[in-house]
Amino acid sequence: MTLDALFPTTGAAATPAARWERATYLFDSGDHLGAARLLADLVAEDTTATAPRLLLARAYYHSAQLGRAETELRDLLDRTPSDGYVHLLLGRTLQRRSRHDEAAPHLRLAEAMGVTAS
Repeated sequence: MTLDALFPTTGAAATPAARWERATYLFDSGDHLGAARLLADLVAEDTTATAPRLLLARAYYHSAQLGRAETELRDLLDRTPSDGYVHLLLGRTLQRRSRHDEAAPHLRLAEAMGVTAS
């Protein structure tokens, strides 16, 4: 069975749920660019959905699209400021961009919230 048969992205069977499943499959398989393409469309369709936006930020982070990751993570923090994982990922993103002073408060908040990098 093909990937398109399992997780359709076109036609009537290409529901948001099917595209989400395919995006998570691609992400878990290490195809972060492919996942990001699908997730960007899902986020554009439903700007209030948190899970696709977080996975999109992670896909951007893992594919070294750090500016895009930062944008998504800052938007998530505006919506869910008490999410320690978002603070951790934003801190890591800022570190990778050599912005250590900006990263430090987010990393401290994440740790205070009980979220640490493993």
